[in-house]
Amino acid sequence: MDMNSSMEIPELSSTNEAREKEDTVFGKIFKGDKVIWTVFVILCAISLIEVFSATSTIVYRQQNPWGPILRHATFLIGGVGVILFIHNVPYRYFSSLIFVLLASIVLLILTPFIGTTVNDAERWISIFGFTIQPSEIAKISLIGTIAFLLSKQNGDNDVVLFKWMIGLTAVVCGIIAFDNLSTAVLLFVVCYLLMFIGKVKLIRLVKVGLAVIGLVAIFVFFLKIIPEDWTQKGILNRTATWKNRIENFTTHKEETEESYFTITDENYQVAHAKIAVSNGGLLGKFPGNSTERDFLPQAYSDFIYAIIIEELGFLGGVVVLLLYVIILIRSGMIAKKVDKLFPKYLILGSALILSFQAFINMAVAVNLIPVTGQPLPLISRGGTSTLITCAYFGIILSADRFGSAKKKEEDLVSDEDEEGKENNENINDGADFGMQDSGDPFEMKEKVEFEIFVCNDEEWET
Repeated sequence: MDMNSSMEIPELSSTNEAREKEDTVFGKIFKGDKVIWTVFVILCAISLIEVFSATSTIVYRQQNPWGPILRHATFLIGGVGVILFIHNVPYRYFSSLIFVLLASIVLLILTPFIGTTVNDAERWISIFGFTIQPSEIAKISLIGTIAFLLSKQNGDNDVVLFKWMIGLTAVVCGIIAFDNLSTAVLLFVVCYLLMFIGKVKLIRLVKVGLAVIGLVAIFVFFLKIIPEDWTQKGILNRTATWKNRIENFTTHKEETEESYFTITDENYQVAHAKIAVSNGGLLGKFPGNSTERDFLPQAYSDFIYAIIIEELGFLGGVVVLLLYVIILIRSGMIAKKVDKLFPKYLILGSALILSFQAFINMAVAVNLIPVTGQPLPLISRGGTSTLITCAYFGIILSADRFGSAKKKEEDLVSDEDEEGKENNENINDGADFGMQDSGDPFEMKEKVEFEIFVCNDEEWET
């Protein structure tokens, strides 16, 4: 009786199938971590709904109901383009942010002289008809520079690099502080935490922390003794605003019931934000039904979280809060699997600035901290801030893609090695049935795949 059989090597099909799944149109365009992409899309959707609802005061002035939302949608679409561009750029090119930082320092210095004043603050520069905010550019470039310097520590150059990091941080934050103290404090805290994560020696960070505490104490004392005439104009014109905000938040006065519920110029924004939050209840009044959007002067920016709670309720506010928490946690998970230090610090720095700025905005809206003027990232109406926020998302996605590429490549090679071992075992098993090893592995493989054995009762023949 003849028995025909064939022996074949298993093909490496699992890897190819995975690649085919990723080769879809969506996968080719929107690369990187899907959780980050999902959070980004949800934030954009919330932003479009709430900005459309909260821009009633702008619509009233412009007499164009579609103008504000079309402008905002244009910047969001531009932000998507920024992400698609940046997340295709390998992270190593972000080391050039040091040159962007130098340019932004120059712009920050020039802003008080050639800048455009908006809401009594000179934070914008108009270039070729476009208005940009140099502090936003300085923030992202400083974080990228700190991440790069941290990745270059080797034990011998730690002191020099630490001096550079502290020096650049002090210069940038010091210039920003003259006109935007809250942004300067936020940026310093993020850079300080990034240095702590980057394993800068604790004693050095403690010394810097003590020095900062001393400067803050001197600053507060200075605010108390400075004559009011000095705050009317010049570089000290913002000190009056800082002094009033700190005093209003920290001073507890004995008030009658009538004075407590009286809205004045000093508590106007905070009072209406409280009303918006209390109106929201558990489920809110539904988008478009806010009443406080007509009273809050920055309902579409600084106090948009209060409008979100009024229209989407306490549950909506919690969902928005959780979205930023997810960004922070997911970025930490991505940074953990990245094997290079530079992309790891890029991811963490970008996630920290996004989440901390969001937490500050939310805390202001519910009156946990004094008014700061920080927008809610990606949700608040903005121009430069929206594009820079999208750039942070692009950096996280780029660092995820290219920072872990080597690790994924090694895993792929190890999988192929394992399959190769199994194939060799199959070859050796086949040799026990009468195959002769000619010493050439390729010849052996060829015999195993294509030789047919005919079996009869007396002997084996080939």
